[in-house]
Amino acid sequence: MFVSDNLCVNANGNLTIGGVDTVDLAKKYGTPLYVMDEDMIRRECSVFQNSIDKYYDGHGLVCYASKAFSCKEIYRIMQSENMGIDVVSAGELYTAVQAGFDVSKACFHGNNKTLEELKMALDYHVGRIVVDNIYEMETLNRLAGERNEIISVLLRIKPGVDAHTHNFIRTGQIDSKFGFALETGEAFEAVKKALSCPNMELKGLHCHIGSQILDTQGFTAAAEVMMEFIEMLKIKLGYETLDLNLGGGYGIRYTQEDDPLPYDAYMKAIAEVINGFCETHDVRRPFILIEPGRSIVAPAGITLYTVGGIKEIPNIRTYVSVDGGMCDNPRYILYQSAYDALIANKADQPKTEKVTIAGKCCESGDLIGENMPIQHCEVGDIIAVCATGAYNYSMASNYNRLQKPAVVFVKDGKDRIVVKRETLDDIVRYDI
Repeated sequence: MFVSDNLCVNANGNLTIGGVDTVDLAKKYGTPLYVMDEDMIRRECSVFQNSIDKYYDGHGLVCYASKAFSCKEIYRIMQSENMGIDVVSAGELYTAVQAGFDVSKACFHGNNKTLEELKMALDYHVGRIVVDNIYEMETLNRLAGERNEIISVLLRIKPGVDAHTHNFIRTGQIDSKFGFALETGEAFEAVKKALSCPNMELKGLHCHIGSQILDTQGFTAAAEVMMEFIEMLKIKLGYETLDLNLGGGYGIRYTQEDDPLPYDAYMKAIAEVINGFCETHDVRRPFILIEPGRSIVAPAGITLYTVGGIKEIPNIRTYVSVDGGMCDNPRYILYQSAYDALIANKADQPKTEKVTIAGKCCESGDLIGENMPIQHCEVGDIIAVCATGAYNYSMASNYNRLQKPAVVFVKDGKDRIVVKRETLDDIVRYDI
């Protein structure tokens, strides 16, 4: 019935998440409201970790891609689950450090890290810095030299693999702002240069082919390409790659039409390729890193809204307006991303209508979705949009000077606030 197995209906006919009544949450904390199921987040962490243990003898590390959802509490959870993380900015890194995360287990990504961010990474002794371009490589080597340090880096490689996903979220092809291209020889030259940097230890390679990928073919193709490159580096340069980071991008179920694989299927497929390659070639088996983000937090999250105006345009559509929109979920206006929604206080009733859920921003494109099946809507109903744990809070904005919603975690039938709702004073806090 639901896109995620942490959602149920209680005796009152209300939607529950992690055993907590969502209508009660809306009354207690107000709407819009992000709600995250902590037990589910921890469970998904274990699934990925167990997949490395089962299919790769534990010779790897799962790094949560914190761009999906970043706050102090999520880093505390990742620390307690013995996870690594990836970060892409000073803000994400600083948040992790403030939460007490051990950033020796962090990968620092980004195609244009600032000088201040690189210095911060060195100050905090980030475990692996993923170098994206020659300018960054030269800058890092200089900064490390000034400190008389040797830093560990990975090089981001474009494997030229089509991820079969939306063009805006494909990142492994040659025409991408990220990384060094294999096809042109750029990646090989970058490895040579990195090996010549006296204050840099090249630990290995990184690649990422895209997001919301629902099959294993792209990942196995990338693993094959990267292992062939690793073999070439050994033959031509005598360099043995220690780490291979294959990124993330594992797809989830946003609607009933999505058919994601069990998450351990990805590691199983990748491990078969790498183990097989190493058995038949004279190549050292690399330490594997993977970077799931969306797949850990998206299914665990929902967003609650209160229905306001309802506008029926005969023979055209019915607009159901809510008290949030593109400010707390910009994914529809960016990617036309599909979601499943229901009325939380009528969760036991059938979906008999199709509506367009509209936000309150002053933009015609401010929609949560179009032609969405839902129960009969009335003013004051609570709408729950499912699978919003990733790229909603983290991409939220103050457009129209709207306040960002609170984030509530539920666990063991109890709820707690982990990010406060912004106030109007917060909106003007930095105005002069």
